[in-house]
Amino acid sequence: MPHLQAIGKKAIKTPDAFPFSVPAVRYLERLELQQPVTFFVGENGSGKSTLLEGIAAATNAITVGGDDVERDETLEHARLLASHLRLEWRRKTGRGFFLRAEDFFNFGRRLLRTQNELDEIIERYQAELELNPNDDGIKRAIGYIRGQKEALTRRYGANLDHNSHGESFMKLFEARLVPGGLYLLDEPEAALSPLRQLAFLSQVKAMVAQNCQFLIATHSPILMAFPEAEIFSFDQQPVAPIDYDDLEHVRLTRAFLSDPQAFLRRL
Repeated sequence: MPHLQAIGKKAIKTPDAFPFSVPAVRYLERLELQQPVTFFVGENGSGKSTLLEGIAAATNAITVGGDDVERDETLEHARLLASHLRLEWRRKTGRGFFLRAEDFFNFGRRLLRTQNELDEIIERYQAELELNPNDDGIKRAIGYIRGQKEALTRRYGANLDHNSHGESFMKLFEARLVPGGLYLLDEPEAALSPLRQLAFLSQVKAMVAQNCQFLIATHSPILMAFPEAEIFSFDQQPVAPIDYDDLEHVRLTRAFLSDPQAFLRRL
């Protein structure tokens, strides 16, 4: 059963101001989440990411790769929207995280910077230890910092930048998943090849079995095909459930793959 069961909206005094002017928000009534995996689907600008960010702010979700939701300047609109959302829970969970595609690409660099900073601290302490070889406090400090670096390496690898984007994303994703979490993901397919999208779905399936819930904004017909997932179309107002086979993304992709030259001749 989903942790978060429904998303509604409180009265708004300034409906013409962003983000309330976004049609998906303006006409939002009540979205009932009946499955552990829910997809937000629609064209660019349809409001799927805006609503997902608002939910992240309303749940005070931990962010991966970017600033905290409360401090991120790019999420000021999300915090405003969050104050007008009404969330209904079966059981509220503090586990999980919020991940945007653009934040993921910053995470590897931040991790490398942290590892380098730990190396520099170790070098300074080792220099002090050479001058004071019997100082047990310095020895303990070096051991503690080495332990911190080893923990990061075990969790994420020596350097995410040495992997492909897909490999790095999967390592990060797998390292941060815990049972019973709520995971809010904005276009995770941006870092993933079709094969790795299938691997991603396999990981989602494994975590659903451990009482996890996923809300995913996506353009990927591969991700949307997750068995028994609930799909909400943001291309109609108000936002409403839609069958996989009725999605424009799916119909267009099928038509293109059946006869790509027919489309390319029109370019």
